[in-house]
Amino acid sequence: MDPPSSAPATNPSESRAFRRWLKKASLATGLGLTPEEREHYVEEQIHARCEKWKTELLNYSPPVVFMLKHLQLSGCSVPPSNIVCGSCDSTRSGGFHPSGAIVLCQGHFGSKRHMQDTLTHELIHMYDHCKFNVDWYNLRHHACSEIRANSLSGDCRFMREVARGNVSLSKQHQACVRRRAILSVRENPKCPDKAAAERAVNEVWESCFNDTRPFDEIY
Repeated sequence: MDPPSSAPATNPSESRAFRRWLKKASLATGLGLTPEEREHYVEEQIHARCEKWKTELLNYSPPVVFMLKHLQLSGCSVPPSNIVCGSCDSTRSGGFHPSGAIVLCQGHFGSKRHMQDTLTHELIHMYDHCKFNVDWYNLRHHACSEIRANSLSGDCRFMREVARGNVSLSKQHQACVRRRAILSVRENPKCPDKAAAERAVNEVWESCFNDTRPFDEIY
């Protein structure tokens, strides 16, 4: 008869816990994973962070909560399910659809503050669409909303511009708003060229830059 083994019996729950630990270690280090598994894990983590930040912003961010309140007062409530985290191309950090949906480009945010600016920007577009019945194929309408969204959201805050490499000692905010509005209007399918985008922005600049609704002033 073989002598009894001195090794302790394996506890099934401990074995499962060890396997979970091993899986987490593999995910963290990339060892033992296929490139597809590693990519999927990274995408899941990015998505989870985006959802977490989104929830925090919807509940605690002053400009986001302010915009949600005024959208509700205008008859256009925005449920959290209409704001989604998703993958986008490298040219944008968010987007608004006139049907009432906002996309946050989950892999493009270096900080929660960046996401806050983007979400506020898109909520301003939603507010304009709700309040002023914007025709997004009309370049002047589009230009006006882009001027307002870039000016009021924080997108053209001084440090954001410094991080982009755009530094000016004179009217930096206005220059940023104008530049970014032209870039957005240029992407409109009804815009034939950059000159048309510049013309649309210039034609509505004075009235739209000075229109800070629903804010009292530039945030």
